[in-house]
Amino acid sequence: MTSPQKASEAVEAGNAEVLRTMPFGDTQDFADSDRGFIAALTPPVIRTADGDVVWDCDSFAFLDDDCPPTVNPSLWRQSKLTVMQGLYEVTEGIYQIRGLDLSNMTMIEGESGVIVVDPLISVETAAAGLALYREHRGDRPVVAVIYSHSHIDHFGGVKGVTTQEDVDAGRCTIIAPAGFTEHAVEENVYAGTAMARRAAYMYGAALPRGPVGAVGAGLGPTTSTGRPSLITPTMSIDHTGQAATVDGVAIEFQMTPGTEAPSEMNFYFPARRALCMAENSTHTLHNLLTLRGALVRDPHVWSKYLTEAINRYAARTDVVFASHHWPTWGTERLTEYLSIQRDLYGYLHDQTLRWINKGATGTEIAENFPMPPALTDSWSTHGYYGSVSHNVKAVYQRYMGWFDGNPANLWPHSTADAAVRHVDFMGGAEEVIAKARKSFAEGDFRWVAQVLNYVIFADPDNAEAKALQADTLEQLGYGAENGTWRNFYLMGAYELRNGSVGTPTVAAAPDILDQLTVEQAFDAISLRIDGPRAWSAQIVIDWRVTDTGIVHRTQLRNGLLVHFDVDGEVAPADATFTLSAADLRAALLAGGDLGAMIEAGRVTVDGDAGKLAELVGCLDEPDPDFAIVTP
Repeated sequence: MTSPQKASEAVEAGNAEVLRTMPFGDTQDFADSDRGFIAALTPPVIRTADGDVVWDCDSFAFLDDDCPPTVNPSLWRQSKLTVMQGLYEVTEGIYQIRGLDLSNMTMIEGESGVIVVDPLISVETAAAGLALYREHRGDRPVVAVIYSHSHIDHFGGVKGVTTQEDVDAGRCTIIAPAGFTEHAVEENVYAGTAMARRAAYMYGAALPRGPVGAVGAGLGPTTSTGRPSLITPTMSIDHTGQAATVDGVAIEFQMTPGTEAPSEMNFYFPARRALCMAENSTHTLHNLLTLRGALVRDPHVWSKYLTEAINRYAARTDVVFASHHWPTWGTERLTEYLSIQRDLYGYLHDQTLRWINKGATGTEIAENFPMPPALTDSWSTHGYYGSVSHNVKAVYQRYMGWFDGNPANLWPHSTADAAVRHVDFMGGAEEVIAKARKSFAEGDFRWVAQVLNYVIFADPDNAEAKALQADTLEQLGYGAENGTWRNFYLMGAYELRNGSVGTPTVAAAPDILDQLTVEQAFDAISLRIDGPRAWSAQIVIDWRVTDTGIVHRTQLRNGLLVHFDVDGEVAPADATFTLSAADLRAALLAGGDLGAMIEAGRVTVDGDAGKLAELVGCLDEPDPDFAIVTP
C-alpha cells in the first residue's frame, strides 16, 4: 500500500495560483486575532487525570513555516489564524479563551463573579481555559453559563467550569435558547453513531498533523478528545428582545432558530457595547449541511436574522465576537462584516432557487456558481468549513430532496451493484485502472476518484485500485481550500492504506443520555428495531416511571415500536416494569443489567418478564466501524 506522496504538478500549480491571485497582503485578520493577547497556555498540552492527551497546541507548530505545496495557501492562512491560542481581552470586562478547542470560550465579568459563554467540548479543555483566565484575572466564581446553541462544542465542557451541585444550589445559572436540551440530545443520540463515524473523517481524527496530514478544520484547529458533559439549563430564552440581568450584567437576547443550529441565539451586552453572534457569523462560509450529517440548515432565515442583528444592534456596538475565530472592532467595520455575511447566505439561497426554477439540479448549479466580487474578495466568506459546492447542494436538498427529477435516476442500482455494471461496461478492472492512471497523470483527479470507486466497490480486494485511489484522494486533499474537505479526502486515503479507524469518540456521552426524556429514550430504542426480525412479534409492555408516576406503553407490532403515555382504559399489557427514569435509560440505552436491578429491588415486574427479553431480541446494534471508502 502506498505512503503519502508529494503534491502533483497540477495541484502545485493550482496552489501557486491561489497564492498569486488572493490578497495575502491583507493582514488585518492577523492583527485582529492578536489584539488583546494576555497570555498563552504554557505548556500548551491538556491531559486527562490519567495523563492522556486531549489537546496539543504544539502539534500545530509546523504552521509557523511557509505554506508547502501540499496545502492550499488559503487554508494554510486560515489555519495559522485558528491555532493562535491563549487568553485575550475582547473589551473591558469581556475575555476569550481561543485555540484550546474547536470553539472559543468567553468570560463576561460581573459584579461578583464571571459568566462563561460556550464552555468548549471537553471538561478538561474548559477547566484549563478557566484556570488560565483565573491566573490572570483572579479566582472569580462562575455565576452563570450561557449556551449559545445546541452543538456539543458549545456545552460539552460545562462540568469543567461549574458543577451540578452549584447549579442545583442556585449558585450558578445555566442559560440557553428554547429547545436546547431536546436538540442537543437528539443530535447526539438518534443518528449519533453514523454522525460520529463521519465526524472522524470531517476532523481528520487519525491523520498525523503536518503538511501532508491535518492542518485544521477551518472553523478551528480540530476537536478535543476529552470527556463531554452536560448540565441542563435553568433559564430558557424564548423570544427576541428578552432581557436579563445576570450578576449585574445586562443582556438582551436575539433568537435565531434554524440558522447554524435548530436552537440558537445571539446576545447583546449594552453596557459593554458588545455583540455575541454565537456561530451565526464567523470568519468563514459555514455549513448549510455539515459533512458529518445533520438536518439541513435554512440560509433564508439565517440571512434574515443577520439583517435583524444589524438593524437592532450594529449602530450600538463597538465589537462583535463569536464562539469561533476572532472579534471585529469598530462600528463601521463590524457592520460591513455582518452585512457581507448576511449577503453570503442570502445570495446562496436566492441564486440556487433561481436556478432550481430554471430546471437545474443541485450538482449542475454547484458546478457553475459564480460569487459576487465583494464576497470573493472578503476572506471571511471563503469556504474553509462550509463550501459553495456542498452548500448549494444543501439548498437543493432542502427544497427538492434527493431526486433530481430525471426518471433515469428514480430507481438506480445500489452503489455496489452499479459498480459491478460500470466496471463491466468499461472493459473490466484492469482497463479502468489503466485509463485512470492516464487521467491521474493529466491531473483529472475528480474523475479518477469516481471511476476507481467503481472498481473498489465491485472488487473490494483490488489492491492496485485502492492504492491508486488513496493517491488520488490525497491530491484532492492537497488542493482543497476547505479544511473539512481536506480531512475527508486524506482520511479516505488513510483508511484505504491502513484500514478503518472506526469512531474515536463516543457518540452519546453519559451526561447526554441522562438528559433524554422517557419519550426520547423510547424514540432512540425504536430506531434500533430490526423490522423484518420483528414482523411477527406482538409485545406490549407498560413502564411505570416513578419520577413522574406516568405509565408509558411500548407496543411492538408489524416491526414498529409504538410508544405513548397511557391515558384512560387500555387493554392489559404483557408486563409492567416499575422503575426510575434513570434506571430505564441505563437498562435500555447504556447496557445496564436489568436483572441485577430487579434483584436489588430497584425495578419491579408484574406479568411476563420474558417479554422484555423478546423485545430486546428484536433490537439491532449500530455499527461505529462501518465502511466509507469501501463497500
